[in-house]
Amino acid sequence: MDVVEQLKAFVATAKTGSFTAAADQLGVSNRLTSKYVAELEGRLGVRLFQRTTRKVGLTPAGEDLLARAPALLDDLDALLAEVSDSSRGFTGVIRISAPVTFGEVYVADMLARFAARNPELTFDLRLHDGFVDLASEGIDLAFRVGQSDMRSLKSRKLGEMRSVVAASPDYIAAQGAPASPDDLRHHACILDTNRRTPRRWVFLKTGREQAVDVQGRLHVNSARAAVELAAAGLGICYVPRFAVTEAMAAGRLVPVMEGYDGSAIQVSAVYLEGRSLPRKIRALIDFAVEDSRAAGLL
Repeated sequence: MDVVEQLKAFVATAKTGSFTAAADQLGVSNRLTSKYVAELEGRLGVRLFQRTTRKVGLTPAGEDLLARAPALLDDLDALLAEVSDSSRGFTGVIRISAPVTFGEVYVADMLARFAARNPELTFDLRLHDGFVDLASEGIDLAFRVGQSDMRSLKSRKLGEMRSVVAASPDYIAAQGAPASPDDLRHHACILDTNRRTPRRWVFLKTGREQAVDVQGRLHVNSARAAVELAAAGLGICYVPRFAVTEAMAAGRLVPVMEGYDGSAIQVSAVYLEGRSLPRKIRALIDFAVEDSRAAGLL
């Protein structure tokens, strides 16, 4: 019996807690899953599970194997996919994570352009503003706006984008436009809680940093929501440039404080450390680097 199938049955059973659930996940019979695990235990000469009538639990030997087997299987899949890709083009699934607004405004369109070049690839794009756990979620590649402190990840910097201060023409007509960071203290500011310091807005002028603590009664965890609230005349937003481009082009928002540069936000592609990176993932990262620059995003 192929040890790879035995390991797959073991990992699925360990993660789901039952042979039945593992069989459903693998698309085989319950009996076959149990058989694969039993054969693996026979091969190793140890018990991997403590079996009860309701569920199975890992033995110490099983815990040791589970700590290493998933990465081994992933590396094997990556190796086989790379050999296959080199001869007949990229195939399989790429699972991608991105922040909601950045994913909707840019990543989805970028993937459409990459997919047009690679018709045998399937894409699973998951949008979430939190920093998802790539290992537990099975994510191959994540696009991140802002710095990540996770040491288990490798990253490739795609570039930087500036934040923009904007307000609607109606708001400016009623309240006036701020000319400097200090002026923002007297305005209704819409706070994007996805920023590391939502209440502290930082600017640059002639190489000198200026920061101001702002106030506002509207707090949102979405740059797009902040843009919509500002377009409705409810205050001033401070968001990454990609989030405000469309509203500005339509005249719903106009930039203010144009003599000041907004803070720079790093945009990166991140992936798990310690695993070989499949060629299709490297190709997607390379494409994203060139595409984002060509689009004038970074």
